[in-house]
Amino acid sequence: MSGTAAGPAARLVIATANPGKLTELARILADDHANVALVSLAEFPGAPDVVETGVTFAENALLKAHAIADFSGLPTVADDSGLCVDALSGMPGVLSARWSGRHGDDRANLRLVLAQVTDVPDERRGARFVCAAALVSPGGEEQVTEGVVTGRLIREPRGQHGFGYDPIFVPDGFDVTTAEMDPADKDKISHRGRALRALAPVIRRSLG
Repeated sequence: MSGTAAGPAARLVIATANPGKLTELARILADDHANVALVSLAEFPGAPDVVETGVTFAENALLKAHAIADFSGLPTVADDSGLCVDALSGMPGVLSARWSGRHGDDRANLRLVLAQVTDVPDERRGARFVCAAALVSPGGEEQVTEGVVTGRLIREPRGQHGFGYDPIFVPDGFDVTTAEMDPADKDKISHRGRALRALAPVIRRSLG
């Protein structure tokens, strides 16, 4: 996003190396008419690799946002999200990205969850995606929003879009997985989309 007649766009760091998240937030902020220029972590060599030690999604999002805002000197958005499976007592939860033991191994994480619920009948395969999104200024001011989407787990992956556990999650009211949805349609109902849409007006008021 670039500047408008209202003036040059304010720079906003997105504390992620995930290009999907960057693109998603760009779409949402464009819809909200925020005059903001998104900056990726790639523009800040040596940025800290924040260890997610929080016990909630909000705590982890704030840890990352504060660390990158301090390092970059710019307002920063960070998020933490995951899959909470009813039959697994809400796990993997904040451990979703490293459920199989290695951070970011989406395929292994997905397969492990499927294996753990193999014997769970369809009517008890409820799950929800949860996302907390945090905006932190270099001065330490913070705002956190949350988005949740409920649904169920299927038994085999379907779809080529999305990432993480999207191929095995069917949202309530749908017959397709979030990996089978068009990205723009997924934004409208996804946990991350809901959290970021709730944060977008705050970003616009603060920066745009």
